[in-house]
Amino acid sequence: MRHLLLAPLLFVRLVIQSALLATSQIWVNKTRSILTTLGIIIGVASVSAVIAAMDGMNSKIMENFELFGTKKIFMWPQRPNTGSKKNVDWWQIRFKTEQFEGLTEHCPSVEFKSFVSNGERLPARFAEKSVESVRLTGVEASWFKIENRAIIMGRPFSHLDETQGRKVCIISKKLRDKLNMDRECTGDTILIGHNTFLIVGLMEEKPAMMFDNMGGDNYEVYIPFQAARKMMSNRWFQVLASCKSAEVADDAKAEIQFFLRRTRQIKPGEPDTFGVFLMENEVKKVMQVMGMVSLVAFGIVSISLLVGGIGIMNIMLVSVSERTREIGLRKAVGAKPSAILTQFLVEAIVLCMVGGLIGIGLAYGIAGLISKSAPLMEDTQIPAWAILLSFGFAAGVGVIFGMFPAIKAARLNPIDALRHE
Repeated sequence: MRHLLLAPLLFVRLVIQSALLATSQIWVNKTRSILTTLGIIIGVASVSAVIAAMDGMNSKIMENFELFGTKKIFMWPQRPNTGSKKNVDWWQIRFKTEQFEGLTEHCPSVEFKSFVSNGERLPARFAEKSVESVRLTGVEASWFKIENRAIIMGRPFSHLDETQGRKVCIISKKLRDKLNMDRECTGDTILIGHNTFLIVGLMEEKPAMMFDNMGGDNYEVYIPFQAARKMMSNRWFQVLASCKSAEVADDAKAEIQFFLRRTRQIKPGEPDTFGVFLMENEVKKVMQVMGMVSLVAFGIVSISLLVGGIGIMNIMLVSVSERTREIGLRKAVGAKPSAILTQFLVEAIVLCMVGGLIGIGLAYGIAGLISKSAPLMEDTQIPAWAILLSFGFAAGVGVIFGMFPAIKAARLNPIDALRHE
């Protein structure tokens, strides 16, 4: 019983002694040890840096999707590729506002819905200041909730604004500043094209996104959808909706498709004359692709760890050959094969762990360089689990590739080892 209790303590003492001996051997052969661990250093640094870069890119992509809105559902008229309406005139498949009456009531997974007219580019003027082009878009009040664009001054569109198509507008801070308006600009009038609009609200700026392809100076003006219908010759419009949560996104899409097929009187078996795009599905696809890319990149850089492990094994075999007489002497005075095996195995592990520690430091430098030089990966940093994974890999490489030399050393015949020159 006593031997069973002392066994763990004896093993720990043996490991500590082996680690101290391994450290002394590494220090005696500093140049060889550095060259030996070079493969491990490169491998650990590569793995950690790739994980940091991919993690930073994934975070940036998800951040942009969150800003864009993962719960959005886009709807637009679309000519089918088959069926009786394959070659129908575009005018016949356009959306009509009455086709969407009661959509939120009949689609329980849908939270908001808004008609969106195609934005037109028109000049704008206030007093003596003018802008050559502003983006004029007709929307409903619910659009601001779907897009999560807060009205920071004034008010949103009222029911009368929407039903009567009043010439009121909500502008962006950027346009207000460009036209040198007062900070409290609500109540002022602005000339857009040939129409005068009363400013009733000021909205916050749209967050910058990496996949926003609009570019340049974009000055936004939003007017009630019915006002846009009266002004603009183009009667085409799209519909933007949002689901109540990401969990019911697929249900919301299915409900909308069923609702529109009924209101647009599409017969069973006939293809849809509209398109429905669910943002949540695209997020899932992108994350799946990024996961595969991360896995492939991780696999490629892990090869350097394999190469480093082979270098460790070769050097340890050389070390066993050089220290054959020492092994024979230790066995002659009573050292057990398990002690010899532990000594060389711990030495290989210590080499790998030292290389892993240096590799982690190098990886931090690479991650910092990436975050400063790559505009899409400014959030690049090494997560804690990546550090643990890298050290785990380093220790695993030491165990796997250090086992064979350690077993060879443990099996040496003491008499033959003492005769070794």
